Amino acid sequence: MVAMKSPERRVVPSVDLSSCDREPIHVLGAVQPFGFLVAVSVDWLIVRVSQNAAQWLGRPAEDLLGLPLTEVFDVEAVHLIRGQLQALRGPDAIDRIFGIALQTDGPAFDVALHHSGSAIVMEAEPSTSEHLNAGNLVRSMIGRLQQSRGFEAFCREAVRQMRALTGFDRTMVYRFDPDGSGVVVAESVRSGLDPYLGLHYPASDIPQQARALYERNWLRIIADVDAPAIPVLPARDPEGGLLDLSMSTLRTVSPIHLEYLRNMGVGASLSVSILRGGKLWGLFACHHSSPRHISLERRTGAELFGQMFSLILESREREAEVAYEAQSRALHDRLMGALASGGTSLENITGFLDDIAGIVPCDGIGVWVNGEITLRDATPTAEEFTGLVRFLNRTATSRAFATNEIGKVHPPGRDFTERAAGLLAVPISRAPRDYLVFFRTEIARTVTWAGNPEKPANPGPNGVRLTPRKSFEAWREVVHGQSTPWSGADLRIAEALRITLLEVILRLTDSAEKERKTAQERQELLIAELNHRVRNILNLIRGIVAQSRSGTGSIEDFARVLGDRVQALARAHDQITTTNWGPGSLRDLIGLEAAAYLGARADRVRLDGTDVLLEPQAFSTLALVVHELMTNSAKYGALSDSGGTVAIAWTRDAGGRLVLDWCETGGPPVRAPSRRGFGTTLIERSIPYELQGEAEIRYALTGVTGRFVIPAAFVQAAPTRPAAAARRAGAAAPEAPRLAGTALVVEDNMIIALEAEEILTLLGAKSVDMAGSVHEALRLIDLCPPAFALLDVNLGSETSLAVARRLAALNVPFVFASGYGDSFRIPPELGTVPMIKKPYTADILRQVLARNAQR
Repeated sequence: MVAMKSPERRVVPSVDLSSCDREPIHVLGAVQPFGFLVAVSVDWLIVRVSQNAAQWLGRPAEDLLGLPLTEVFDVEAVHLIRGQLQALRGPDAIDRIFGIALQTDGPAFDVALHHSGSAIVMEAEPSTSEHLNAGNLVRSMIGRLQQSRGFEAFCREAVRQMRALTGFDRTMVYRFDPDGSGVVVAESVRSGLDPYLGLHYPASDIPQQARALYERNWLRIIADVDAPAIPVLPARDPEGGLLDLSMSTLRTVSPIHLEYLRNMGVGASLSVSILRGGKLWGLFACHHSSPRHISLERRTGAELFGQMFSLILESREREAEVAYEAQSRALHDRLMGALASGGTSLENITGFLDDIAGIVPCDGIGVWVNGEITLRDATPTAEEFTGLVRFLNRTATSRAFATNEIGKVHPPGRDFTERAAGLLAVPISRAPRDYLVFFRTEIARTVTWAGNPEKPANPGPNGVRLTPRKSFEAWREVVHGQSTPWSGADLRIAEALRITLLEVILRLTDSAEKERKTAQERQELLIAELNHRVRNILNLIRGIVAQSRSGTGSIEDFARVLGDRVQALARAHDQITTTNWGPGSLRDLIGLEAAAYLGARADRVRLDGTDVLLEPQAFSTLALVVHELMTNSAKYGALSDSGGTVAIAWTRDAGGRLVLDWCETGGPPVRAPSRRGFGTTLIERSIPYELQGEAEIRYALTGVTGRFVIPAAFVQAAPTRPAAAARRAGAAAPEAPRLAGTALVVEDNMIIALEAEEILTLLGAKSVDMAGSVHEALRLIDLCPPAFALLDVNLGSETSLAVARRLAALNVPFVFASGYGDSFRIPPELGTVPMIKKPYTADILRQVLARNAQR
C-alpha cells in the first residue's frame, strides 16, 4: 500500500524501526512537476517559489523572490486570492479556486491555498476544460452509496464509485487494524490485474508521521513515480526554517516510498483519508499502472466523496453499536431487576450465568466469589483460573480489565489458549476481590500478507537502510493465541454491569434466600427451556430469510417467498403442539419440517421410504426429534452453508416397527457436543422414554448419523399415492443466456456507466471495465480484450464507432445503446449489430442477447 522508510543517518549494527516514524516527510523542500508553488509573507512579498515557476510565469524563479505578488500576478487574481483567504479557518484549512487567470491574457489555473506558519502558500496547476460539477456529481454518488446494505456492500459500492470518478486502474478501501497493520476490505480493479482484496500490510508500511498527515490532509496524489522533484527556493528562510508542506497538494514524495511503489508496479497513486471520530480509520488507495494526473477539481470531488463516506461509515457503525448496547442493556436491566427483587446474594449469582453470558458475547464464563469457583463452557481449569485471579488482583479494582491475548500479559495463559485466549474481567466487589470473567476462545486465523512483512536492511552510503520489499506475492502467516478483540461497546457494557452489580449487591441481604430458592429453580428451568426454544426458532427464521433472498427479483417476490416459508414452518409447529389429531403422515411430517430449509436447493434433504401414518403420541414425539435434528443440521451440519445433504430413509421390519435412518454427508467436520443440552436430550431420550422405542445418534467426523425405532403399535400403513406426488414439483425454467469473462462499458455519463456495470454483472459478467472516451476504451481493449461490450453511441464530442470497429475486428460481440432512437444508422461495414434504446434494463438487454444467440 502506502509506505515510507527513512535512511539511517549513521552506521549502526542494528536497524531502529522507529527511525521510519521520524523521517520529516512534511519538509522535504520540493514539489511535483505538474504544478508550481508560490509562498508570500503577510505583506504579500514572495518569499518562496518552486524552481519550475518560470515554465508558467515567464521569469526565472530566483528573479521572483522578494517581489510583491501584484508584480507577478494580475491584480484581479490577487484580489480574488485575498478574498478566498478570508474564509480559511484553523491551521489545517485549505481552500481552492478553479479556472483563475493568474496573469493578464494568461492561461487558467486551479489554485490551492493554505497557511504554513507565517507564510501564505499558493499552489497552481493548469486548469482543465472538463467543467466538472463536483458537488452535484458527489451528491449522485452518495445517493447510490446510501442504498447499499451491509458493510461489505457499502465498501464495494464506494470503491466502484471512486474508481469511476478517478479513472485509476485499481481502487481499494484499506482499513487499519488495532495493531497498526492494514487489510484491503474492498477493491475495484481493471481486468488483467491481480486482486489485492484480503491482503494484509504491516504497520511499518505506513509510518506514524504519514498517518498523522493523513489525519490532517485528506487528499494525496502522486501523478508520476518517475517524475523529478522540483526544489522550492530558498530551501531555508533567513532564520534557517524549512517550509512545512503538510497541507500541500504538490508536496513531493520520499524516495523510499517511490521505490516501494515501483516495486508494486504502480506508476501513479491517489490516497483519500477515511476518518472516524477524527482518527484515521483507513484510506481510499488508488493505483494506476502508468503516470496519471487528474484535475484539482476532480480530486476535490474525490476528497468530498471520501469525507461523506467517512460520515456515513461512522453513522452506520455507531448505529450498530447503539443497537448492540441497547439489546445488552435490556438483558442487563432484566437481570438486575431479577437480582434486586429476589434478594439474591453474591454467592448465588452463579444461578444467572446463562443470562449474564448473553449480555456480552463470549464462549465461556467464570465466577470467583469468596474463593469459590464456578466455571461454565470454554474456560481455564479451576487451578488455572485461581492463578488468573491472582494476576487480576494486581489490576485496578475501579474498572473492567480486557485482553484478547491472555498469554501476552499472563504467561501461564499460553497453556490454555485453545480453551480461553481472551478475557474480560469485571470486579464485582472491593474486599475481598471477587470477579465475573468472560472468556473467548482462540481464533487461529491465517493472515495473508502482501509479501513477507519483514523489511530487509541493507548497508549504504548513509548507513544501514530499510529497503522496501520487491516481492508482493501472497505470504501467509497463522496467528495463534488470540481471541476476537473486545470492542469499545463490550467494555462499556461490562463497566455498566460492574457498577450495577455493586449497587444491587450492596442492598441485598440473605433474609430471602430460602424463600426464593424454589422459585429460582423453577424460573431457571423455564428460562433454559424458553431460551432453547427461542434461539432455535430465531436461527431457523434467520436461515429462512437468508435462503429466501436467492431466486427473488423484487421486494414483492421476496416477501411472498419468505411468507410462504414461514407459513410452512408454522404449519409444522401446529402439528407438533396439537393434541386432538388423528394419525399423521410421516412423509408430510418430515417435508413440513424441512420445507423452510430447502428453498431453491430441493435436493438437500432426500427422502426414501413408503409413507406410513403415526398415531398422535408418536407423531408429536417424532416431530420434536426431527425438528431438533433439522435445526442442528441447519446450524452446524450438512444443511448449513456447506452444501451438504441429509438422507432420511425408513422401512418397517418383520415385527411391524418403523425403523428410520438419518445420515448427513458433505457438511463441515463434526464434533460431539461438549455438554448435553435440552435438544440433545430430546433426540436421545424422548422416543425410548415416551414410546419405549429406540434412539441412537452418532457424531462421526464425516457427518451425524442416527437410527430411530418406533414400536409397531404406533404405526399404520398409509394410503398409496402416485410416486410423482412424493417428488418436489416444478422444473426450473431454462436459464437466459449468460455472459462470461470481462465486459466493457463505453459510456461518458458515470452514473449510467455504473448502472450498466450492475446490469452486466447481473447477467453473468465476471468483471466490468468502464471507459468514458474512445481513447480509454481502446487502451483497455489493447490491455485485455473483453468478452462482450456495451457501447454508448454518443460520447459527447465523439462517437464509439472507432471502438465498434476494433471490437468487430477482434470478433468481440457488442451492443449499441443510444438515446437517439431509430435515427441512428449503423454503418454497413459493421453488419447486423443489436441496438437498445435508453433507458434500458437488465430484462431488455437479456432479451437482446437471447435473440442474438438464436441467430
